[in-house]
Amino acid sequence: MKTLVLLVLFSLLTLNDSFKAKVIGVYSGDTIVVSTASDKQLKVRLEGIDCPELDQAYGDSAKMVIVGLCFKKEVRIEKLGLDTYGRTLANVYMGDVCLNKEMIRLGMAWHYKEYNADPELAKLEDEAKANKTGLWRQSTPQSPWDFRRNKKK
Repeated sequence: MKTLVLLVLFSLLTLNDSFKAKVIGVYSGDTIVVSTASDKQLKVRLEGIDCPELDQAYGDSAKMVIVGLCFKKEVRIEKLGLDTYGRTLANVYMGDVCLNKEMIRLGMAWHYKEYNADPELAKLEDEAKANKTGLWRQSTPQSPWDFRRNKKK
């Protein structure tokens, strides 16, 4: 049984693709555009987080934070798959700093628990809430998924 589990984990690890790219665009706090070494452009969605929508409180702030962190800079993309919109799902790194985690730490994103069970992301969100960092300064912050659902109504 242990051997089977190890084989499955190893095969999942080898499916992940890690590469360097330059950030050439920012759609929102959780979605960037990169150019690869072969000049291919990819839309990348930061895995495990959900930032406020641009027309929501802190939406512009989240976008400006990610711009400040990575725009026109080289990043390392750890591709984890594709989302339903065809975007590359990834952990994005500037050196040793994981931007996914940094956005939560700075109070600019929610941990997207519906699609991600990373306990470190959950802990970072709890700390940002407790410290009233970023969007957690609001008396009743609305999650992006609730905002999108209410907007459709």
